[in-house]
Amino acid sequence: MASAAEQLAANLNFSALAKAEELKKRIYFTLGALLVYRFGTYIPLPGIDPQAWDQIFRQQAGGILGMFNLFAGGGINRMAIFALNIMPYISASIIIQLMTTVSPTLEALKKEGESGRKIINQYTRYLTLFLAVLQAFGIAVGLEGAGNVVSEPGWPFRIATVITLTGGTMFLMWLGEQITSRGIGNGISLIIMAGIVAELPAAIAGALELGRSGALSTALILTVLVMALFVTAFIVFMERAQRRLLIQYPKRQVGNRMFEGQSSHLPLKLNTSGVIPPIFASSLLLLPTTVANFNAGQGPEWFQALVTQLGHGRPLFLFLYIGMIIFFAFFYTAIVFNPTETADNLKKHGGFIPGIRPGERTAEYIDYVLTRITAIGAVYLSLVCLLPEILLSYAPGMFYFGGTSLLIVVSVTMDTVAQVQGHLLAHQYEGLIKRSKLRGRRR
Repeated sequence: MASAAEQLAANLNFSALAKAEELKKRIYFTLGALLVYRFGTYIPLPGIDPQAWDQIFRQQAGGILGMFNLFAGGGINRMAIFALNIMPYISASIIIQLMTTVSPTLEALKKEGESGRKIINQYTRYLTLFLAVLQAFGIAVGLEGAGNVVSEPGWPFRIATVITLTGGTMFLMWLGEQITSRGIGNGISLIIMAGIVAELPAAIAGALELGRSGALSTALILTVLVMALFVTAFIVFMERAQRRLLIQYPKRQVGNRMFEGQSSHLPLKLNTSGVIPPIFASSLLLLPTTVANFNAGQGPEWFQALVTQLGHGRPLFLFLYIGMIIFFAFFYTAIVFNPTETADNLKKHGGFIPGIRPGERTAEYIDYVLTRITAIGAVYLSLVCLLPEILLSYAPGMFYFGGTSLLIVVSVTMDTVAQVQGHLLAHQYEGLIKRSKLRGRRR
């Protein structure tokens, strides 16, 4: 059986896609759902002047609005019904994960299995609704105070904006869940990636236009493209990297039969925190710049000086950016991975790490290894996110590559391709079993 599986894995290729009807249906469903999402990013909010908002957005593009617009697939630039995108759901998921570590009730639900996860998911949906309403109301008030963007300010506009933006977020949350269950890949991640990828052609075209007009040199554009390929390969290598701890299981006797001891591995990813540290760090650092831009340069002198030093490429910005990425990498890893719980599960099933006493010593050893590989992962995230920041300081008109956006695109692509390969492998394996049974009947 093992040799047959290895042979299938070796012969696996995407030419088998034509025969995998179930997989094709999943892919078509996913593409259709993403097209619906992209269509929604072009439907503007009722009651606003798109041209007036476009002028204001161009002034704020270097702040936090520009980063969120990248994740929203241009929805904020067009102030569309999907302007909030799926970000309230992401925030709610992170908050619930943090609460799980401090709330005994949520921690008990997490340990209950599938039933507990359903309840936690329901709590996440309720919190998403609350955050979406809060953020939508903030956007409505902000639009009213942004100048001549809103044609008829007042509570009717605010209520309509809250209902529209909140409904858009809840619809995207439902659409992401449908993609996960009926399509291929993680629906929420694919929606975010679709927004980023959709804006990439326009950004590249803008950079090429700057090169044609002479604002950017051809050598700089080629250098950026080569660096993008190198950074992509580097991200793929680091995201696949993991530290495997050897786990041994002793011999056991069941009835009159003696089973030999088995061995497996406990994989620890080099980057357990994913893209959360760059997102948090960017949001916090870009917030003062966005506030200063909305105030049209007004405010205390110390605040204006701080905003100036927090510009792209400035030493203070780079120092705080790296520090926050490292902090959130360790903080989020500590939230999502519990060495004590892992050690207790190994002890419960009779597993142990050779040379390490089960229980508390195993938890200390896992924490020791995890801390050191997380340090490497934090340095890796810092390097990937630091490179485009330095680039933007030398070429402000260049399109934004690398950092959080490239991490999301590469990670989601790797996960989706892995799921496609898994479906193809299962399809070929089922075909092999059917052919074997058919041959047995003929004999």
